[in-house]
Amino acid sequence: MKNLFLSFALSVMTLSLTAQGSLPSVSLRSMDGKTVDTKTWNNGGKPMIVNFWATWCSPCKRELTAIAEKYDQWQEETGVKLIAVSIDDARSSARVAPYINGQDWEYEVYLDPNGDLKRAMNVNNIPHTFLIDGNGKIVWQHANYEPGDENELYKKVKELTSAK
Repeated sequence: MKNLFLSFALSVMTLSLTAQGSLPSVSLRSMDGKTVDTKTWNNGGKPMIVNFWATWCSPCKRELTAIAEKYDQWQEETGVKLIAVSIDDARSSARVAPYINGQDWEYEVYLDPNGDLKRAMNVNNIPHTFLIDGNGKIVWQHANYEPGDENELYKKVKELTSAK
């Protein structure tokens, strides 16, 4: 019964956010220190993945590492772009750059230390992944991570790109 309720709650959350539309306008800091408005994020009509993560979140790091292993192929086949949004706060945000520099991640990484984008997108737990179509509309989302979830994400990306 508890699992049924959780599934229902997640479905309702997905529907309400999907109906919400697109990325909100929030200012974040890029890894090179520039302030960037999320409304300027685009991928030339191709899908984008926006993933919320933190350096202290083991499932987050496992998910981004699993995607990194396939990311070149994903980009080649679909043109998808992944944007990783760190929700590390002021105390732990200094760990983000050293961590990502030690990884084989080719993602754009932004910092959301005050949780502004996290709140605006109703992210309650991480990792939390959003798929955005080429028109900037949120079409799918998923919270948490289990090995293999990246395959479901890629399936959704492929559906978007083959529908054109």
